Amino acid sequence: MNEVLRQLYGRKSVRVYEDRPVEADVKQAILSAALQAPTAGNMALYTILDITDQALKTALSKSCDNQPFIASAPMVLIFCADYHRWYDVFCQFEDDVRQPGMGDLFLAEADALIAAQNAVTAAQSLGLGSCYIGDITEHYEYHQELLKLPRYVVPAAMLCFGYPTEQQRARTKPKRFAVSDLVHENGYDEEKAAAMPRMLSEQTGLQGEELAAWVRRFCKRKWNSDFSAEMSRSCGEIAAQWCGKKE
Repeated sequence: MNEVLRQLYGRKSVRVYEDRPVEADVKQAILSAALQAPTAGNMALYTILDITDQALKTALSKSCDNQPFIASAPMVLIFCADYHRWYDVFCQFEDDVRQPGMGDLFLAEADALIAAQNAVTAAQSLGLGSCYIGDITEHYEYHQELLKLPRYVVPAAMLCFGYPTEQQRARTKPKRFAVSDLVHENGYDEEKAAAMPRMLSEQTGLQGEELAAWVRRFCKRKWNSDFSAEMSRSCGEIAAQWCGKKE
């Protein structure tokens, strides 16, 4: 296995970090690597917020599902889908410019997330752990004000970075699905998709009623949770604001 593959297989979410800062040159290397990510039309439809203010970290740790480790993470980055600067420059030089729509939002979200994953992979190669915080997409109105986000700029992902503790380095990575289960040839295979109970059984080691109970608990904790409903509400608000009439 080559070094790139080894880093990809070795990476896991890390939420406990050593009490040491991320060196300036290491941070710069991660940020520079993020900007090397594939991007639609070389437009880089994203902006990265480097959260260094402790009060902001603390506020985010509370608004993002009350996760204290965010406040103590040595490095916190928020990747925002950003059509603001391109729309502004288009309007400066072109008289007839259409308003950004849902397709532009999806494209900018994709750009931001690809850049974020580049940062994750770079950090892993430099000995840092990382953790995605999807909760940044909740409470949109609050985060928009907290982070001073103009129209056409929305949070796509937040990442915490730091040097993992020995316990975190030794922790076993959760088992992933098999390639044969998630790769469908030449079109969507409903028969493969219907094998989810078997896939989950292989992941969890559970069968029968134990597996059913696990699925019910997982559904309650993730799908039917308050944070999941809030995420959907916020995303609806983002879409409405993004695609609404010009102010």
